[in-house]
Amino acid sequence: MDPDQQPFIKIQSLSKHFGSFTAVDSVDLEIYKGELFSLLGASGCGKTTLLRMLAGFETPSSGTIHIDGVDMTDVPPYERPVNMMFQSYALFPHMSVEQNVAYGLHRDGIDKQAIKTRVEDMLAMVELTDFRKRKPHQLSGGQKQRVALARSLVKQPKVLLLDEPLAALDKRLRENTQFELMKIQDQLGVTFIVVTHDQEEAMTLSTRIAMMDAGRFIQIGTPIEIYEFPESRLVANFIGNTNMFEGRVTENGVDHIVVQSKQPACEFFIDHGISIQEGTRVWVAIRPEKFRISKSAPESGQTNQMKGVIDDIGYLGKLSIYRVRIGDDKIIQITSPNLSRPKHGESLLDWSDEIYLSWDASSVVVLTK
Repeated sequence: MDPDQQPFIKIQSLSKHFGSFTAVDSVDLEIYKGELFSLLGASGCGKTTLLRMLAGFETPSSGTIHIDGVDMTDVPPYERPVNMMFQSYALFPHMSVEQNVAYGLHRDGIDKQAIKTRVEDMLAMVELTDFRKRKPHQLSGGQKQRVALARSLVKQPKVLLLDEPLAALDKRLRENTQFELMKIQDQLGVTFIVVTHDQEEAMTLSTRIAMMDAGRFIQIGTPIEIYEFPESRLVANFIGNTNMFEGRVTENGVDHIVVQSKQPACEFFIDHGISIQEGTRVWVAIRPEKFRISKSAPESGQTNQMKGVIDDIGYLGKLSIYRVRIGDDKIIQITSPNLSRPKHGESLLDWSDEIYLSWDASSVVVLTK
């Protein structure tokens, strides 16, 4: 991202109170033109309320919203350069596909020929030209989603707000539609803001993600930054799976630190230093895919390895999930790609196998909160 680029959407000290309840708590946010930006968090964290304030459906209790350099805080929804696509799609059941897409343009008094051209172009973009005369009840879930998207985009908004846009689709269709959405967004260059509680959806779609909790942002970054460099246990646990170990810093070097945990007894060597005092209580996070799993002990020293017993196995075809018991009561999760094909009727690892785990010094994240 160009460091000199000016934010297209600028939110400053924005809050929303419903009586004594604070839904959005004095947040600041900058979103750039052409981004596909996601607001991610559990139900009730404030992400939909923030989206509705951007759309103009909710009035902020305090703070400001600027879009393309213009203060939109008190501008009514119908005068904002924004359109919103709802989770329910809200298609008119008595109208055909092309009538649904053209509806907003007719309401705006656009010339009939211009409407015809824009609707045809939009239907072609979402690959629904052959379905133009069908009614919503004659469409699949994915087709309805694309009609709703076309209707939102045909008015050429500067910003498109999407509230859980793929929640009604099944897993396979949702995955396919994510890439279609990215392709359309890239073609049009419209700024998309997506609200979702689905971490995989946010990771797939987004140029950047804002993680929300209790009305505040707890981390903003690219999908790689959020996943590989979480800033708190809350983020690490929400995005993907992670294994957490509590310990204390026993050595703090310029380019490394060492953390000793008791349950299980293990020494973690981390080859990236952080500003922290020896003796500080920390949590070490390791993603399931960062582990190496073997029946034989690693040749390296005593750091960055531990011993365990396989408690359970989940076979998913391309990878296997292992739940490994460490010590008396700690269960951690490991994922391992199935790179080799076992002989018929046998598995490479089995329940109750005693195994060794090891990991690279760069794979560990140290969290202080």
